[in-house]
Amino acid sequence: MSQSTLNNLLEAPAAAVTSGAGLFATSLRDQGVEVREVDWRPPMDGIDPADLAAVMADPRREDANKLAIERIQSAGAELVGLRPASEVFGLEKGQFLHAGPPLEWERASGPMKGALIGAMIFEGLASSPEEAEAALAAGRATLEPCHHRDAVGPMAGVVSPSMWMFELRDPVHGNTSYCSLNEGLGKVLRYGAYNQEVQDRLGWMARVLGPALAKAVAQHGPIDTLAMVAQMLQMGDEGHNRNRSGTLMFLRDVLPDLANCGLDPADVAEVARFIGANDHFALNLVMPTCKLAMMAAKNIPGSSVVVTMARNGTDFGIQTAGTGDEWFTGPANKPEGLFLGSYGPDDANPDIGDSAITETAGIGGFAMAAAPAIVKLVGGDVPFALTASRTMYEITQSEHPMWQLPILEFRGVPNGIDATLVARTGILPQINTGMAGAVAGTGQVGAGLVTPPAECFTQAIKALAARAVRA
Repeated sequence: MSQSTLNNLLEAPAAAVTSGAGLFATSLRDQGVEVREVDWRPPMDGIDPADLAAVMADPRREDANKLAIERIQSAGAELVGLRPASEVFGLEKGQFLHAGPPLEWERASGPMKGALIGAMIFEGLASSPEEAEAALAAGRATLEPCHHRDAVGPMAGVVSPSMWMFELRDPVHGNTSYCSLNEGLGKVLRYGAYNQEVQDRLGWMARVLGPALAKAVAQHGPIDTLAMVAQMLQMGDEGHNRNRSGTLMFLRDVLPDLANCGLDPADVAEVARFIGANDHFALNLVMPTCKLAMMAAKNIPGSSVVVTMARNGTDFGIQTAGTGDEWFTGPANKPEGLFLGSYGPDDANPDIGDSAITETAGIGGFAMAAAPAIVKLVGGDVPFALTASRTMYEITQSEHPMWQLPILEFRGVPNGIDATLVARTGILPQINTGMAGAVAGTGQVGAGLVTPPAECFTQAIKALAARAVRA
């Protein structure tokens, strides 16, 4: 450096660029120094900086992520019918779908084992829990993730041939997704309970509820569930653990057709009572609506957008738009929150269910600002709900133009989780969820908050780096 350059540097007004803690920048400003703060922090623990750099330098990434967001936000969703799983998937006796990434019986958690035991009894493949467990342990059943059949299942998510499925279609991209019917809360199959009360309810749902709704929806015609989710967010639901307004909107739409399609009036009354008393009924419409949005973004080379988050009670798994159907997994974390009755943390199973597809699409835990009352169920307080939603904008690519948060001046929900932003910031997606009992047969023990294990994202970055185009 020449002497004249050095003199000019010393004579020029002081200026600085800072990163990290804001205290240094504040101290400089107090001394009249011009400061430019750079939002930089070390990448998430376990991330190889070279892998992250390779993914971010991929010349396809920017356009690929834009395409992923465009497809997600242009996707539609309509309920077009209901059919038994045997007809939809060709499931036969002894074939079951389940929530989360692939799983074997030996590694299944208590609630997953409980749900499979209950499904075996429901399908007449066993006459007792002991007989069902022995058959499952002997390998006399096949297990496959719901996601592998374009379906989603809440909590354990177990689907057996006799269960009826909602069938939703995306009229824009032509995809179809499915979800079983919601049983309610407490001692239900999806939480791992399998007693006679559970069996009786499942039997009624297969004999009466499914066929009745199938007739009503056929008479009504397609129901726009994408618009329903948008309205839910305006009415205090966040779409994962609070679905009261969505349930009532669905009942409003189908009730006239239920009453006018030749059903036994007693059955109509019982169907209406069951849906109206089950605030979570619409969850099983919201989930496949979100699944359709994320399906639209699958298989886009170079994209780092997350298209699936799912849990089976043992593992948490994610998939990205740029890595096809490959799962990136880590041990599922245990939620923290509020417990029912005398239950406590030791009674809860680690995170379980496909319902994190709601957060993947930008609602649920990402949209708690739309439903501050959710903290009464999952813990925390109203400021936490607002902060959670605001924080999720830091790891997403966009804001959904149709799904909006009134309390944030109708800002669109955070949309399009970017694995590179998670890796760069260390901020993990916020999920609110129900908690299943760790022991098979227990049922629901509470509800709370949870995040994915960081391993899911470190693996995803490594896989994206291996596929990256080097400029």
